[in-house]
Amino acid sequence: MQSPKLRVLRSRADTPGTIVLVLHGGRATSHAPARGHQLAYLRMRAVARSLHSAGAGCSAQVWLLRNRFRGWNEPDLDAVADARWALERIQREHPQAGIVLVGHSLGGRVALRLTGEPGVRGVCALAPWVEQDEPVEQLRGKPVLIAHGDEDRVTSAAASADYAVRARRQPDAPAVTYRRVPRSGHAMLRRRPEWNALTRRFVRALLAGEEPVR
Repeated sequence: MQSPKLRVLRSRADTPGTIVLVLHGGRATSHAPARGHQLAYLRMRAVARSLHSAGAGCSAQVWLLRNRFRGWNEPDLDAVADARWALERIQREHPQAGIVLVGHSLGGRVALRLTGEPGVRGVCALAPWVEQDEPVEQLRGKPVLIAHGDEDRVTSAAASADYAVRARRQPDAPAVTYRRVPRSGHAMLRRRPEWNALTRRFVRALLAGEEPVR
């Protein structure tokens, strides 16, 4: 049976203080294998490298997950199960490390779902796929950045903005920030430097123990 795969971009420190887990996109329903040459994975491999270079010399590692399947796959939630597998491995190998989740599209939805998992310090969701009834309770007390291109035709920027509003209405409202990336679509190709800057700034703030800029 196919297993999830992890690519680890190591830091100079022997014991990482933080691990950034990067989650790729996919489809609503598909049991086709996720492959390393697919655009959804390659897109987040570039993000992982950007984050790794930004944290060069510090005690952070970047782990890039490749799921078993391309799909979210209700009701089994295969992508969520694979991310939980990765989180369990992090906690087993580096029990003292904080975890930051960075996900795109389907991976953004996975990251948001797992915000409340043990060890997770914050979440960056890029062009996330969220539905109208997407839960928000798990975000309590965690910094969250949601960024969405206003020309996205695959996932909904309006749904992301609404999700952020609903999250902030909770008691003990989480620190949820929504950022619109103008003139950019789902693939994050246009205005890539802005996408990278948003992600890096958020992760750097968490690494430094600072409140991410809202």
